[in-house]
Amino acid sequence: MANELIIIDQQQLQYENDILKIIVLGGIRLEGLDRLRVTLKVELKDSPRPPFRHTVDLYNDTQLEKFIRKAAEKLEIGTTIIAASLSELTEKLEQYRLEQIKQTTENNKPKIKPLSEAEKAAAEKYLQQPNLLEQTKTDIGNSGVIGEAINRLLMFIIYTYRKSHTPLHIICLASSGTGKTHLQEKVGELIPEEDKIEITTLSENAFYYFGQRELKHKLIMIEDLDGAENVLYPLRELMSKKRISKTIAIKSKTGETKTIHLIVEGPVAVSGCTTKESVYEDNANRSFLL
Repeated sequence: MANELIIIDQQQLQYENDILKIIVLGGIRLEGLDRLRVTLKVELKDSPRPPFRHTVDLYNDTQLEKFIRKAAEKLEIGTTIIAASLSELTEKLEQYRLEQIKQTTENNKPKIKPLSEAEKAAAEKYLQQPNLLEQTKTDIGNSGVIGEAINRLLMFIIYTYRKSHTPLHIICLASSGTGKTHLQEKVGELIPEEDKIEITTLSENAFYYFGQRELKHKLIMIEDLDGAENVLYPLRELMSKKRISKTIAIKSKTGETKTIHLIVEGPVAVSGCTTKESVYEDNANRSFLL
């Protein structure tokens, strides 16, 4: 359709009017709203002349003027036609980019699965049982978690407490091969996927690069605390202060250095396993030890 932006795919956008067809090769970047750098393929419709291809920042007047002159020369048409077409293309690309950013933001929001009325009624009935703890312990066993009856019940209760203002934490201590990781994994399977983050290894600054509210009321399950010593400090801060922050300096594409402040909010519930016989005091006094 003329004068419309056609989304062929994310790497190829097409705009055309009565005179020109312009294809945006490689799509557009969603970050950096202060620039709109694109690679354009400009064709004169119903003409045997080869298309003009070039990269330009549509927000940079100097680059844009040079682009218009070169395109007009190659296609042998007036600069006014190309300037008007690029102006309309720019507006449509701005609108497209804002829509994509909005869609990306929506997709990154925590997914919450609502319960049906029947599920709510079943849950309330279950919670009103007089022997709730015993029945829960039995049902955990029926789900496939064999043995460790007291430990599995305590672990499950701590995991479900992640939704509270002050979640609980747990550390499993045992020698290698005794089943501590298996116990954590199997009880963790009883927690909804959207409410937990399972981690095998992570770098020192990994926690600072989560979204600001991405970890809020999540269960963080660390398979091996022995290999995660570098992240124990920010993890302790999340457990006690319920937020961590870090200020870093980064360079923009133009070479300018700017400072940004990273904030990640809790609270979180933490579960981890270790083969050590004892745990560092600052970690131990924040957690239940199994």
